[in-house]
Amino acid sequence: MRTAHRTCSICDAVCGLRLTLDDDNRVTSVKGDPDDPFSQGYVCPKGASFGQLDEDPDRLRHPMVRRGETWHEVSWDEAFAEVERGLTGVVERHGREALSVYFGNPTFHTMAGFMYRVPLTQSLGSRNVYSAGTIDQMPKHVASGYLFGDPMAIAVPDVDRTDHLLVIGANPLESHGSLCAAPDFPRRLKALRRRGGKITVVDPRRTRTAKFADEHLFIRPSTDAFFLLGIVHTLLAENLDTVTLDVNGLDELRELTAEFTPAAVSPICGIDADDIARTARELAAAPTAAVYTRIGTCTSEFGTLTQWLVDLVNILTGNFDRPGGVMFTRTAALEVFRTGQAFTTGNFHSRVRGLPEALGELPVATLADEIETPGEGQVKALISIAGNLVLSAPNGPRLDKVLPELDFMVCVDPYLNETTKHANVILPPPRMLQMPHYDFLLLTVTVRNYTRFSPAILPLEDDQLSEAEIMAKLTLIVSGQPASTPASVLDEMIVGQLTGGSEEMRAGLTGDSGPELMLDAMLQLGPYGLSLRKLRENPHGIDLGPLEPRVKELICTPSGRVELSPPPITGDLVRLRSRLAEPAPEFLLIGRRQLRSNNSWLHNVPGLRGGSNQCTLHINPADAERLGLGEQAVIRSSAGELVVPVEPNDGIMPGVVSLPHGWGHTGRGQRVATTDPGVNANTLTDERVVDVLSGNAVFNGVPVSLTPVGQ
Repeated sequence: MRTAHRTCSICDAVCGLRLTLDDDNRVTSVKGDPDDPFSQGYVCPKGASFGQLDEDPDRLRHPMVRRGETWHEVSWDEAFAEVERGLTGVVERHGREALSVYFGNPTFHTMAGFMYRVPLTQSLGSRNVYSAGTIDQMPKHVASGYLFGDPMAIAVPDVDRTDHLLVIGANPLESHGSLCAAPDFPRRLKALRRRGGKITVVDPRRTRTAKFADEHLFIRPSTDAFFLLGIVHTLLAENLDTVTLDVNGLDELRELTAEFTPAAVSPICGIDADDIARTARELAAAPTAAVYTRIGTCTSEFGTLTQWLVDLVNILTGNFDRPGGVMFTRTAALEVFRTGQAFTTGNFHSRVRGLPEALGELPVATLADEIETPGEGQVKALISIAGNLVLSAPNGPRLDKVLPELDFMVCVDPYLNETTKHANVILPPPRMLQMPHYDFLLLTVTVRNYTRFSPAILPLEDDQLSEAEIMAKLTLIVSGQPASTPASVLDEMIVGQLTGGSEEMRAGLTGDSGPELMLDAMLQLGPYGLSLRKLRENPHGIDLGPLEPRVKELICTPSGRVELSPPPITGDLVRLRSRLAEPAPEFLLIGRRQLRSNNSWLHNVPGLRGGSNQCTLHINPADAERLGLGEQAVIRSSAGELVVPVEPNDGIMPGVVSLPHGWGHTGRGQRVATTDPGVNANTLTDERVVDVLSGNAVFNGVPVSLTPVGQ
């Protein structure tokens, strides 16, 4: 037996793990690392199942090439030669705009996924870049971009010091924080309570977090912007605002929000006007307060407006960039993603629907259009990195139909699943324990400054390639280099860019791989003067102290001030206002966060199945009785229909139903997942409906109808 330590890379909480391995290198125990200064020994069911996930016998071990309907194991040289033939052929026949790439959620959790994303995108030479960003978080980037000039300036609640936490459309006791890394959220909220603070949750469902809170306000899905406008109106009308930042647009904001009184917005959002006004007054009166929102609002039709309004409330109450309010993390590694240039969007538009780009990528909601629609620039090849689009994208069944129309598709993925089954080549990365780990992106949103590096615990076998080598080789092939070009060629190029060509600095870097050398350079250039050697000497992580004010160094708007009323965002108030006159649908569909699940990629782990981890439709018992629903129901939307198991639940408000996402497994390569496959909730989400400012898909607030089976 031996003990090893590692950061959990399953969700966003960056918890430290202590693993026990036997002589055959099998994981026999996973516990929280009590010496990690950030997570302090906490582990959730997902982290406790880390070994089962890592050792999943259904993981692909060798490159796979599909010939007809038959899959064949091949060598890495054969696989990359096939990739070179496929991609080069598409470019020769159709040009570079026929190439596309999709980066899935797990790419945000690996070193290679972060370090090779920009080189691969730049090498592509195509505007057809897509990612999970337009599935769940682009509204936050767009709102931050217009407010501060920096789309990566994402403020997190200083939950360990706040006196009043308002949570809207988020369930951190299940998610452990999203765009807000906070291991052991329950402990942190209990501490908030002990110091006399208050927790309020606004959600259409009585989530685990809502049950824990001091107050829960039910709200109709997709109306969060109205609720927040009522709060902003109250703060301004009653002179409760205490702005401490250098801002533009405060007078315009008063005019824009004048009509959105609590009484005016109450009928549409379903929250009493007195409760809206009281919430505003409590936020203003609290010694410190923080408003936090996430998936439930990002994936709504007015996602960007909502993210903008959340930051406005924090700014107007004087709680922005101050202890106990919302603050910005200072990372140990050089923040290479900060350009210092003012944010813009719509620098180009999608070919078919004219949707604007954001952060250099197009909305995934239009990928099927680009594949299906003939003409110059039609997508003919797709590189999919760690993504299961058929289950995660809006109207996934449509993608399931159009992916076979591609001339070529290559996937970097450990599974043969609902999406990779359409590929020509699958390139499987090694096990997680065989990869070094550093959270480049998640460490930008921790609720305390912190850093930790995890070296690989197990070596690669002779017939394996690291994820970094796979990504580097793909990038080189896409750039036109022969498949035989060593991955080290690209690694040295990236390291050279990071070090500014300094031979002296390059000579001082340590690391066993390209990403480790890159990390070492970024640490040495970072604000704390750390190094990879220093992180190796502190395997449990390093506490870098509480969050400190830093907004002034991040603002890069043309004016150099926070823009409270940016025209691109305020212009969408016209569209929002029109909703006031529209009749409410009978039912609205929302998603559901599950503690033992994470998108589509944990359902093959036996230890995480069963219990509350079920694919059922939650519906208020009164609604179920009124409709005469039995054990199953037919649910229909503008995009499709499903037969779903019904689970009456008084924790969901009338007129709202909930299905978890990531289910509907049909791939033959995941034997546990297919024993109880569930249904694909994205059969019901309409890819034609997006948040117009960010292009983000809309998964919450989907109008649906329900009938008993057989009617």
